[in-house]
Amino acid sequence: MRSNSCRATALAFIIVAGVSTVGSSGSAQTYPARPIKAITDVGPGGTYDIFVRALGEALHKRWGQPVVVEPRPGGNFIIGGRACAESAPDGYTLCVLSRQTLVANEFLYKKIPYSPGSFIPIMNLLYNTQVIFANASLNVRNLDELAALAKAKPKTLTYSAAGIFQRVFFDRFNQRHGIDLVNVPFKGGGESLTGVLSGFTPIAFIGGANFAPYVREGKMVALAVDADERSPLFPDTPTFAEIGYPDTLSRSYLSLVAPAGTPQDIVARVHREVADVMNDKDFRQRNLTDRGLAPIVDSPEQFSRFLENDRMSIRAIVKEAGIEPR
Repeated sequence: MRSNSCRATALAFIIVAGVSTVGSSGSAQTYPARPIKAITDVGPGGTYDIFVRALGEALHKRWGQPVVVEPRPGGNFIIGGRACAESAPDGYTLCVLSRQTLVANEFLYKKIPYSPGSFIPIMNLLYNTQVIFANASLNVRNLDELAALAKAKPKTLTYSAAGIFQRVFFDRFNQRHGIDLVNVPFKGGGESLTGVLSGFTPIAFIGGANFAPYVREGKMVALAVDADERSPLFPDTPTFAEIGYPDTLSRSYLSLVAPAGTPQDIVARVHREVADVMNDKDFRQRNLTDRGLAPIVDSPEQFSRFLENDRMSIRAIVKEAGIEPR
């Protein structure tokens, strides 16, 4: 009963923060009057960073003011969340944050320097389709063949996983088939890619965009995608549901928020402008579809409800994985 009350309180805090009217009621009329800072919780050069910079360029053309991307990676995504939470709520700091920052960390750590009420939800931007890859030298074409190989070679096959959710999938996969694929931690997508190509960690469950060229070249195989439908980057690769894995985990996403207290009229303006960019056919094709990203573009109210539901899901996943907050 107490947990339900806490969830309701957190959600109420988010919604109340979202309707804050700090500043003048007409602040959006002259906004933006100077450059805008976009804080991210990832390092430069990756899929999310490339997307945020493309979005910033599109908004620059609309607003006549630059959007300066400020990566704040590290600390298991805590650094980026703290930087956003501590920024001035004047509309000149926007934050593009991952699921790890917005939801997961509160269940993985006993104390973090921000809370659900530290942010105003603006929009869930996109899903990052996750894919299971295998080095082509393993000679497996699907998950059943992977399970058979792991059974024939116990404790010799290793994998890298993008996060707790992908790791829990492999925990379930091991239990389902009576096998023992071994998880190897990694520092980033580049290291995971190198691991698959070298054969050091020949299996990976991770965002697919940077792996696609190697699948086309025949150096690795895409075994399954965690999405509602097949990815245009991997049209011949089935979804989990197609191959009988209905118990997949909720998907990785990237979201747009602002520091709590940001004026509601500015939040509404930002939402409207970003939605227009995200719905532009050419922008969507070049910066989302072609990179294996699936646009969401919901309302602040829908996004608030989504976050609350995801907290319930992650709480259950963390419990299943037996992870104690540190």
